[in-house]
Amino acid sequence: MTSTNPFLKRPRLLAQLPRIVRLYILHSIIGFALSAIFTALVLWFDIVGIGHLVTHVDGGWIAALVFFVLNGIVFAGVQTAIVIMTLDYDDPDT
Repeated sequence: MTSTNPFLKRPRLLAQLPRIVRLYILHSIIGFALSAIFTALVLWFDIVGIGHLVTHVDGGWIAALVFFVLNGIVFAGVQTAIVIMTLDYDDPDT
């Protein structure tokens, strides 16, 4: 069975990392991308007035940044957990 390495054509430092670390980095990036999309949608659709507050209050961009980072941590954790829990493993009992 051959495994694909998405970091093979990228910097050699990433290609030399263990597979589980590469998996964590890749899915954390995916989680933060989902967080960016979620934050943009919340601001665009002005859910409970958050979009209005961010655009009309001094320092509203800080709130949007905190919202993005905290959601990024949650989404990255959930994304990584889903991938880890769905990995195949060899059961020694069978």
